[in-house]
Amino acid sequence: MTDVSIVVARPQNAAHLVLLFHGVGSSAGNLVPLAELIVKARPDAMVVSVDGPHPTGPGAGRQWFSVAGVTEHNRPERVEQALPLFRDTIARWQLASGLGADNTTLIGFSQGGIMALEATQAGDTQALCVIALAGRFAQPVRRAPPDVRYHLIHGADDPVIRAAFSLEVAPVLQQLGAEVTLDVLPGLGHGIDMRVAKLVTGYLA
Repeated sequence: MTDVSIVVARPQNAAHLVLLFHGVGSSAGNLVPLAELIVKARPDAMVVSVDGPHPTGPGAGRQWFSVAGVTEHNRPERVEQALPLFRDTIARWQLASGLGADNTTLIGFSQGGIMALEATQAGDTQALCVIALAGRFAQPVRRAPPDVRYHLIHGADDPVIRAAFSLEVAPVLQQLGAEVTLDVLPGLGHGIDMRVAKLVTGYLA
């Protein structure tokens, strides 16, 4: 597999690592505009837009797991199968940056958000902060690592992954002891606008 992930910023003596994970059918390049705004907010951070490992079809799109025939029943198994490679990818970029979980933020949009959220449910903690954009957990939350902050950002009009997923899981995470913020943006569908970008950079600043 050829990794065409995009290193948007790599300062000397980076103090933080920010990894961005795109949605299904997209690619690393699609999150570069958001990554560039993050660089301005955190000039001390190494910022990488990570390319998905699998093609979605004959085009240039990539994915973390196949959504062909995906259902509520089979999604957890597909995510579980994809998680080892996803977590290995995080570890590889941490090794490249010389930074560990205490200095790592995962930002995932849609399917990338699913993977970033579910990564907190399996194995050792790999990040200090997870920012899920139009994301969701693949199955009910099992744990809330005490050293992970969750920022859930969702469009109120999202027709792909309903905002209800974020609305429902935020209090569950809080009850489990996690630090959680929830932002539901009126008029936003399944996408990223400047309001989302401002929230993301604000949480990172």
